[in-house]
Amino acid sequence: MAGVCCGVVSETEASAKVETGSRAARRRRMEIHQLKFLASADVPEKGRKRQKLEVVSAAARDCENAVENWAISGGGIAVEKGGLVAEKPVNRCESRSLRIELEAVRERPNFGMTSVRGRRRDMEDAVAIHRSFCWRNGRSPAELHFFGVYDGHGCSHVAMKCRDRMHEIVRDEVEKCEEAPWTQIMARSFSTMDEEVTNWSSGAGVKSSNCRCELQTPQCDAVGSTAVVAVVTPEKIVVSNCGDSRAVLCRNGVAIPLSSDHKPDRPDELSRIESAGGRVIYWDGPRVLGFLAMSRAIGDNYLKPFVIPEPEVTVTDRTAEDECLILASDGLWDVVSNETACGVARMCLQSQQRLPSPGSEFKVSAAGEVSDKACSDASILLTKLALARHSTDNVSVVVVDLRRYVQL
Repeated sequence: MAGVCCGVVSETEASAKVETGSRAARRRRMEIHQLKFLASADVPEKGRKRQKLEVVSAAARDCENAVENWAISGGGIAVEKGGLVAEKPVNRCESRSLRIELEAVRERPNFGMTSVRGRRRDMEDAVAIHRSFCWRNGRSPAELHFFGVYDGHGCSHVAMKCRDRMHEIVRDEVEKCEEAPWTQIMARSFSTMDEEVTNWSSGAGVKSSNCRCELQTPQCDAVGSTAVVAVVTPEKIVVSNCGDSRAVLCRNGVAIPLSSDHKPDRPDELSRIESAGGRVIYWDGPRVLGFLAMSRAIGDNYLKPFVIPEPEVTVTDRTAEDECLILASDGLWDVVSNETACGVARMCLQSQQRLPSPGSEFKVSAAGEVSDKACSDASILLTKLALARHSTDNVSVVVVDLRRYVQL
């Protein structure tokens, strides 16, 4: 309803002498007319409810224009995407940055995660998922996403330490050296992680964690973990691998390995170990000095310098044909091929709509993140397949949906 209330005339003012002059008289007549108009408008018609008047400031209109196609309610913007609902107060100063943030939310990939002990006595795998975890080159943090799978050996505490700290170390390196190449950032991150594990294992950290390895080796030098880490950006997929966990990209139905397993009998790894003065002994498969079945890992101080924490890093351009990314420990890859894993994941993703309907199902991981049902089904099915094929190891699988959101 149009109309502006310019004020209320008191009884004292009403009884005062009317101003003289044509301009003053006209102004006075307009004020009286507006007061009569508002008074009559406030009286509801018979059978109709009185409508509530709302005041919309110029700043609010600016915010509406700045975030067009998004609903403004309660003095803020309510966004529902992939099962996540967030509300943010809006003012004129925040409109531009908020628009950028909301656009970035569209690029947050859905994921599914499954991690089981399997036929092992202890669970030594760990999984870390941190969407929107850091800034790079002035981008919104919503555009950088971290996924990691860690397969411990000897005990679980190194894998757990990597789960808790690796993404923080990578974030610090990214924000500290924004212009550095990803290969350099990830190499420094893995080196820092290994140093922290070494210092932590030799100190009081492990003793306070009640690890079973305390009873075997007080210094815990025989404990380590593989690490396969993926940082997903709008343009790139950055994969860093140290050990025999693996990352595989499914692109238009084709399985593309983004990492190479670090096995002691791999020709270049065998040469490196022997050049450092070590040996690869075949004892139930190739092992470094007859102990460890991988040639790179975080931790394992007793096998240095033969076993190193240096990762191999691949940087892959994203395309419109990318479907999903699979990260998993060797509990899956020992019994399931890259092609089979991609076929299973692709089947699950294609069975459901890309943008779920309001009544579709979601699953929530222990970290509180929301998993898309199709990705969750894919990770569960791959885990069941590994167990059905008699995998004897812990099995951890992460499936990341790389298909682009349909723009709203």
